[in-house]
Amino acid sequence: MTKTTTILRVNENGNLLAYSFADIMHYHGFGYPGGVTHAFKSMELALPLLDNGNPPERREIGIETPFRGPGGRDAFEMVTRCVTEGNFTVDAALMKPERGEVLKGYVFNFLYRGTRVNLQIREGHVREDFIALGRKPDRTAEEEAHLVTLKQEMTDRLMVLPATEIYEVVE
Repeated sequence: MTKTTTILRVNENGNLLAYSFADIMHYHGFGYPGGVTHAFKSMELALPLLDNGNPPERREIGIETPFRGPGGRDAFEMVTRCVTEGNFTVDAALMKPERGEVLKGYVFNFLYRGTRVNLQIREGHVREDFIALGRKPDRTAEEEAHLVTLKQEMTDRLMVLPATEIYEVVE
């Protein structure tokens, strides 16, 4: 398991809540660590920008993304409760096809009390073979095992990096 000391902080009715990557992985159940990683890193960057460095009220945060993976959804839900509150939108129209097949779906838009923070992944953090294998129907047992390895490799590689090296704020 990847170790990180980064903690995501949000408020619930003025009471501080703090979540580690391990907390979220325990909630998610370990099936999609790459998706949890991307959600975690995007929140690491976006949450402080939503309320001038203060932890935002979790149930007021909205997230729009074309990223449909269960790891991402679970991470966003645990920290922000956006799924429960109806503030989570998966919309394929938010993809950026001009960025290519590998990068087009790694877009996360955070909304909070009139503030909007739009993020997209920087180049070089998602492997082309990971995307191709993940989209392949009817994977063999060997391919499935390799995909599990690729998911964990990406998690291990990204969790040690600052979020600003993985994601960038865009207009």
